[in-house]
Amino acid sequence: MSKYNANKIVIDGYTFDSKVEGKYYEYLKRLKTWEEIINFELQPQYTIQPKFERGGVKYQAIVYKADFLIYELDGSETVVDIKGMPTPEAKMKRKMYICNYEAPLKWIVWNKKEWRDYFVVEKECNLRRRKAKAMQEFDKEESKK
Repeated sequence: MSKYNANKIVIDGYTFDSKVEGKYYEYLKRLKTWEEIINFELQPQYTIQPKFERGGVKYQAIVYKADFLIYELDGSETVVDIKGMPTPEAKMKRKMYICNYEAPLKWIVWNKKEWRDYFVVEKECNLRRRKAKAMQEFDKEESKK
């Protein structure tokens, strides 16, 4: 079990960190069959900071390991990570990836029967929270009258 209670799952001999990640794998297989993508890879790795030595101390490279690399029909590539709750480390590595690589990096979530961009869903959730808080404050003020 992972840090966020996700259960690992094995599909076609590949181990995925969560059922949702496995579900996205199945989705990509269908897209390939329907010829909507050329192909995809599992867990591509990108060096976001090379190894180095300073003052006699050796430092290991920092590597970003995504969930999928998709080869699009137009010849472009898209890097995809399935996210639930990104850690501060994941957010930092995302920034470092964007600084070093051209291929777009998408964070995807499963949201009520569809795959959606993590940041769009996060923005919608924050807006709902702000609206709910504003309504609570309004109701509180109204009850004082």
